[in-house]
Amino acid sequence: MSTPPDRPDNSDDPLAVAEAVQDAPVMRKTEPIERHTEAFDPARDDEPETERKTVLVDDKELGNRPTVKLPSQRRPPPERTRRAPLPVAAGFATIWAALISYLPVAAVIGLARTLEGAGGLGGAAHAGLAGWMLGHGVPIGTSIGSLGLAPLLLTALIVWRVERAGLHVTRAVGARRSGSTAGAFSVAFAIGLTYSLLGSLAALAVDGRGTEVTPGRAAVNFFVLGGVAALAGSLRGTGALTRWAERMPAALRHGLRTGVLAALLILAAGAAVTGLSVAVGGGQAADMISAYRTGVAGQAGITLVSLAYGVNGVIWAAAYLLGPGFALGTGSVVRLTEVTVGPLPTVPLLAGLPNGPMGAVGALLLSIPVLAGLAAGWMLTLRAVGEAEQAPDGARRRPGATRPAPAPKAPATPWSLVIGGGLIAGPAAGVVLGVLAALSGGPLGDGRLATVGPDAGQVGLVATAVVGVSAAIGAAAARRFKTKA
Repeated sequence: MSTPPDRPDNSDDPLAVAEAVQDAPVMRKTEPIERHTEAFDPARDDEPETERKTVLVDDKELGNRPTVKLPSQRRPPPERTRRAPLPVAAGFATIWAALISYLPVAAVIGLARTLEGAGGLGGAAHAGLAGWMLGHGVPIGTSIGSLGLAPLLLTALIVWRVERAGLHVTRAVGARRSGSTAGAFSVAFAIGLTYSLLGSLAALAVDGRGTEVTPGRAAVNFFVLGGVAALAGSLRGTGALTRWAERMPAALRHGLRTGVLAALLILAAGAAVTGLSVAVGGGQAADMISAYRTGVAGQAGITLVSLAYGVNGVIWAAAYLLGPGFALGTGSVVRLTEVTVGPLPTVPLLAGLPNGPMGAVGALLLSIPVLAGLAAGWMLTLRAVGEAEQAPDGARRRPGATRPAPAPKAPATPWSLVIGGGLIAGPAAGVVLGVLAALSGGPLGDGRLATVGPDAGQVGLVATAVVGVSAAIGAAAARRFKTKA
């Protein structure tokens, strides 16, 4: 091993030795390596020429190139939704609706008869079935004559349950939100036909045991009431009612809605007047209830019967506020300017009857339907203006803006819509109140009480005139006020 020639004298210092070694040149022996290289020649015979394809990057060419559909994963077919046949769905829903509306009547009558010892379950079921048919407007023949005054609270329960049946059948047959008018009518017809069959069977069961019922009359009443109520539910379920409203002219749509609103406001005023009258005559009502020597159960039954006819009293009060009034027997009349009545049954609901003409207070009460029409007309204009001022769907944003662009100012509501809608509201309210007045009346025997309730024709005509004029004035006033604002 060779040592560096310039090793320092102080060889014992390791740092000096390391520096001398680092600075000394290193001698390494190298050997040449031979590498064989060849020039690449694509034209050689022993290797075939490789074909290389070029791709033309051109938007037009790329757009014309055929596309290849790649195979996707196979999915299981969707499960089919089972739809019930229309007759089966209509049968089950109608029977259930009938039971729900019948059982409360049978339970109340059965409880009263059982506690008073006036019969067993069979008699209670028979009496409950007769009362249930009376709620459908079917006259019941008794020893005192024909009973045809329907308790409208029970009728409202019946209509609600059948309307729900129409909605449920629409869902069961798969016609929900289909917008099909034909589907809605087919559901209503099936339910009405089934309900008519139930009414005929109930009439046969009631007839001949102290009560007389005509099966044909029962079949017609059940078919009409069941069909109309079921149609309301099926139209709502299919969404056809919304399509009808969208296709209507604006004046007609707003007018019908305003007329119904005005009728409801007048009925609300009638309910307030009825409640106030009964509250004022509460002592007389209590004396009437205590006059029945039937015990607690019998008095409770009288109270429930009065409540069942409470809706009738509300409609009579609305007719009283409109002016035509109502009758409580042949030759009697109860209106703001005249009160002529004879002997009346001791029913707590009649405790709030006025003792005579109202005088100056009557003029104030006559203004209530006018105020209802004015309010409904004012709401008509507010709805029309609100619809016109609604922002368009999918309001666009300005570039770089954080808030959507303001909607263009809506044009003023046309006078044709305001005045036309107000005038159409009159006949709409007249029809609603006239039909309700006709349903609220009926005979209570063949004697003097053969005529009970308001005159439907007079109520309808007066409501048409009052609401039509007042609604048009209210709508015009609201339009003028909104224009100035």
